[in-house]
Amino acid sequence: MPTAPNRRAVAVVLLIPLMVTLALWAFAWPAARIAPRDLPVGVAGAAPAAQQLEQRFQQRDGAFEVHRFDDEAAARAAIEDRVVYGAVVATPQGPHLLTASAASPVVSQLLREAVTTSVPEGTRVQVTDVVAAPPGDPRGSALGASVLPLALAGMAAGAVVTLMGLRGVRAALTLVGSAALVGLAATAVAHSWLGVITGGWWTEAGVLALTVLAIGSAVAGLAALLGPRGIGIGALLMVLLGNSFSGVTSAPQLLPEPVGAIGQWLPPGAGGSLLRSVAFFDGSAAGGAMLTLSLWSLFGLAAVLLARRTPKPAAPTPTGPAREPALTG
Repeated sequence: MPTAPNRRAVAVVLLIPLMVTLALWAFAWPAARIAPRDLPVGVAGAAPAAQQLEQRFQQRDGAFEVHRFDDEAAARAAIEDRVVYGAVVATPQGPHLLTASAASPVVSQLLREAVTTSVPEGTRVQVTDVVAAPPGDPRGSALGASVLPLALAGMAAGAVVTLMGLRGVRAALTLVGSAALVGLAATAVAHSWLGVITGGWWTEAGVLALTVLAIGSAVAGLAALLGPRGIGIGALLMVLLGNSFSGVTSAPQLLPEPVGAIGQWLPPGAGGSLLRSVAFFDGSAAGGAMLTLSLWSLFGLAAVLLARRTPKPAAPTPTGPAREPALTG
């Protein structure tokens, strides 16, 4: 019969390759399958030139979701409202491509290649970046790299609150306070120092704090409901799946289905989308992500507040033989 230490050793040997395989699947598989899937784009201009542009997009079955606009002004407004990632305007001089690198530099480059290769050779394609990425982060690398630290911060807050045995109002206030401080510190770094986000300072701080609160309260709430194993489930959801499925480095519509949708239902992906909206698009299309983060926060805080405090075990009583009372006389 194998002893308990031997069984634990075998479990570790098997568990580590399993975890590595899961991590590679979560991170490498979506990255290796990046391609447009119902990617919202616009076409504007007079027929029949606009119809020809629309047909070229539709030839790639399932790749693009084409929105038709009357003119360039309407297409620009749709880009600024985050309805579409970009648009092609049919003009007498040739196609005019409108992009938004602030929404996704990867999508902007993809649209450039798609439009350039679809027009006759020698045709000049004019390109205008309607909502440009900030000079401090032209490729969106810094914004994409911010998701993992936020997930780790929220994960750490939820785990520490659980391991310290905090419950009720004290636990909720600890989660809220730590999230607020992380939001302020992260905004000071990303906005004031690096210049990778350029919206309203306090609005960005609120978004970052809400993202950390959603992650931290979810982890603490799962632990309050399920015990210590809730921390592991929280790490799986928030750090492994939430980070790799967020689509912040590319776009949710470029990830394999249903990975992109799942990522937007988890706080890291919703937080990344909301941060883009408030940092570059004056809050456009922020409602869904705000709702997702709020629901996760409310779920976690409610579970923490309603969880019963585990009673402390009674102090052990002496078990030695009773001593006879001393006789006096």
